[in-house]
Order: sequence, then structure tokens, then C-alpha cells
Amino acid sequence: MPTTTAVEDDTALRRPNAALSALRSVFLRVGVLPFFLVATIIAFSLVSREFLALQNLTNVARQSVYLILVSLGQMLALVTGGFDLSVGTAIALTSVVSAIVMVALSHMLSPDLVWLVIVLGCCAGFAAALVIGCLNGLGIAVFGVSPFIMTLGVQSVGAGIALFLTGGVPVSGVPYEFGDLLGFGRILDVPVPVLIAIVAAAVIWLVMNRTRFGKHVQAVGGNIKAARLSGVNTTKVLFTAYALCALLASIAGLLLTARVGSGETNLGGTIALESIAACVIAGVSLHGGIGRVENVVLGGFFIVLLQNGMNIAQIGSYMQMVLLGSLLVLAVILDQVRYRLLVGER
Repeated sequence: MPTTTAVEDDTALRRPNAALSALRSVFLRVGVLPFFLVATIIAFSLVSREFLALQNLTNVARQSVYLILVSLGQMLALVTGGFDLSVGTAIALTSVVSAIVMVALSHMLSPDLVWLVIVLGCCAGFAAALVIGCLNGLGIAVFGVSPFIMTLGVQSVGAGIALFLTGGVPVSGVPYEFGDLLGFGRILDVPVPVLIAIVAAAVIWLVMNRTRFGKHVQAVGGNIKAARLSGVNTTKVLFTAYALCALLASIAGLLLTARVGSGETNLGGTIALESIAACVIAGVSLHGGIGRVENVVLGGFFIVLLQNGMNIAQIGSYMQMVLLGSLLVLAVILDQVRYRLLVGER
């Protein structure tokens, strides 16, 4: 019969094993996000008491809207087994084209038709971004071009067009009502951009979890050959995924344009890196087939929270780039580890 001391020793040995097993289960299910989030909260809470203040967290939520929208689109591309480096260009082109159309129509139409001007300008911005998404989808889905090469090339072309249209000068003179609603407006005391992000996240969640298209996206990312043999129109799925990615980036571009009050070619300059980092940290696998909308929303919030913490800690912008890039590399390495563990359990 074991002694009391032996039983206590056995219990003490089991506790670390149970804790490690629980951490491993969380890591396999959602990735590195919970660990990064906890570490960030602890680190910056020690730096400043203002970090966890309600006002600061509210500002972070408002600022994270744009990254969350782009990350939702980036998730669609990543789940199919690719990625989109042209989301920043989609934002810039949306901003420039919508602003140019609004300014031109404002001089042509009566001031009473300001909302028609805004709607037509937004539609022009959506159309410009949709061209970006369709070019990506056409090259990747139809011609089999590598997502890296295709989206990088389109990114360069789109950026050049945006600079050509503006000469590198911001397009000013957009209607005041545009910024007042989409930039600073509130409905039931909730900022309009936050409401738009909530609606977009809900729609993408429904698409990914309650529609055939969502299942097909995951199937294509899991094994495109098996999906094709199962009757999935892989060309249509890939094309639609990249088109939706560009449209979500376009929404972010319109909101940013409304916020700054002008069409800018430098909007979204680093958002491709940030959106990929948000998705990978949120557990979206670079191998495709794995990704959850709610985690991506939290991942986008985390990236902005991290940047906010670094600003509070007075870390320079150049060093912030170093830290964010290092975080992405670490997240990719851990994603590889997670993928091997998941494959090993199957």
C-alpha cells in the first residue's frame, strides 16, 4: 500500500503534466495568440497603468477596425493555401479613385446631391479594388501563377497607377458628409467604422461556417487535388476568395479615406505584413485549410494593441518595425510546429 508521501509525490508530478497538456491543447486549437496576448498585457501593464484603461482599450478597438477588415480578407486567401500582398494597393487605389470621383462629381452636380456623389465615389472605389482582386484571382486560379508572384506584381502595378493618377499628391476636397459619417459618425454611440467591422466579421463568419463556399475554401486549402476530384470548382473558389479579399480591403480603404479626409496613395503601406501577422498569430495556417474568423478578429486587435503598447512605452517607429517583423517570423516558426503536431495526431 503506497504511503502518504508517495501519493503526494505522484500528485505533484501529475500537476505539471496536466498543465503542459492543457497548454498544448490550447496551442493546437487556436495557435500562439493566447500566449502572445497574455505576454503583451503583462509586459505593457507593468510599463504603464494607462495601458488597460477603458479609454485606451476603446481607442485600440476603434483603430483596429481597418486591420481587422483587411485580415478577414487575408484569411480567405490564406485558407485557400495562398496569400495576398496587394491588399495595401487595393486600399490606396480605393482611396485615390473614390476621392477623385467624389471631387469631380462635386463640381458637376448640385450640392443637394451630395449623397449621390458619395455613393458613386464609393462604388468607383469598390470597382477599382475589384479589378485588383479579379486580376489576382485570374492569374492564380486560371493560369496557376504563384500567389507570391501574382499579388506582388499586381501590388506594383496598382501602386504605380495610384501614383500616376495623383502625381503623389493627396486628393483633397472630398465632401464633408463623407468623413462625418464613415470617419467620425456614431450610431447608438458606437462608431460607424466599428459597426461596419462587426457586420463584416459576422458575414464572413456565416460564409465560412454556414455556406457551401466556406466549406469549399477550406477543402481547397486542405488539398486542392482532392477537392477537385470531389467535384469542387477550385477555379471559382480561388477567384472568389481573392475578389472578396480585395473588396474587404476596399471597405477599409474607404473608411481610412473618410478618416483622413483625402485620397492618399500611402494608405495601407504596411498593412499586408500586419494582416498576415494577425492571421498567422490567430492560428490561420500558412499551409491552408485552417482558420477561424473570431480568432482573426482578435488577432487584428492584438496587433494594434501591441503597437499601442509600444507607443506608450515610447519605442521608436523603426524598432517597432523590427519587433513586428520578428514577431511574424516567430509566429510562422510556431505555425510550422503546430502544423506538424496536428498532422502527427491524424
